[in-house]
Amino acid sequence: MKKILALLLVVALSGCSSASTLRNDVADNGKNSLTVGKVQRDIRLGMTNAQVAEILGSPNVVTTDENRCEVWVYDKVASEVTASQSGGYWTLILFGSGRDSAAASTTQRTLTIVIKFDKESKVRDFAYNSSKF
Repeated sequence: MKKILALLLVVALSGCSSASTLRNDVADNGKNSLTVGKVQRDIRLGMTNAQVAEILGSPNVVTTDENRCEVWVYDKVASEVTASQSGGYWTLILFGSGRDSAAASTTQRTLTIVIKFDKESKVRDFAYNSSKF
């Protein structure tokens, strides 16, 4: 009887995983991800466009300003859906009653980076905007 009870408890609890663990597993936090911190840390005035491309990758939009100098725009939008469900499965098995609860939330994040180059293809100005809602 003790072995069966122990087996049921192990099976019931083996499927449990927290939402934060799952979120960390699928998050875009690799070393090549585009973040405000990466811009603040790595982008400097006077860098060449090749250096910027090596750090941030290819821009989403390449255009020119009023002086016919290149302007690069990086635009990133991410949706994060977090769902969590917990239940009293072991309670149901042992005592004949159980309790379920669930929660979900959606977060939208945006990051826009604008980098302006001079006529020699060196960074003359850059700006970024990040929002979360």
